[in-house]
Amino acid sequence: MEKRLVLNSKHFEITLKRLASQLKENHQTFENTVLIGLQPRGIHVLERLKHIIEQDLKKKLQCGQLDITFYRDDFRRREQPLIPSVTNIDFIIEGKDVVLIDDVLFSGRTIRSGLDALLAFGRPNKVELLAFIDRRFKRHLPIQADYIGKVVDTLTNERVSVEWKEIEGEDKVVLFTQKKTNG
Repeated sequence: MEKRLVLNSKHFEITLKRLASQLKENHQTFENTVLIGLQPRGIHVLERLKHIIEQDLKKKLQCGQLDITFYRDDFRRREQPLIPSVTNIDFIIEGKDVVLIDDVLFSGRTIRSGLDALLAFGRPNKVELLAFIDRRFKRHLPIQADYIGKVVDTLTNERVSVEWKEIEGEDKVVLFTQKKTNG
């Protein structure tokens, strides 16, 4: 398997700060805005953005974590049983502006599941999508991000991995390519 560095730690941090600035520009005081990270990896993007924005605004943001396991359209098709993550939304989203956050946007199916799961917590005024990485091609559903950290054009045999210093030891984005075997 070949791998190629897409974002190093410096550009990773710059990208997060740019996304935080875009959110601050559009939501200013965040009085009616909540940030919700999709489990499992979108919560890392959420936590970093939350930290940056809270430091800048000197106020706490309303944030939550949303598990979409049982809203997925493929959860019954898997050989191994899925193990759900934690949902932690201790507020009502009724009438709020929601920013749904995930690490990689690819087919759009995860986001669709997130939108379905979100409705269990009320009817938001508006929902925006923030994707740290947008793979752009091979969408299965007509879903586009409002905030994009980096667009990475990929082939079907490629995979994008957003790696976090808290988990993998270093902040970076890597593109993995499966080598095709002849035979």
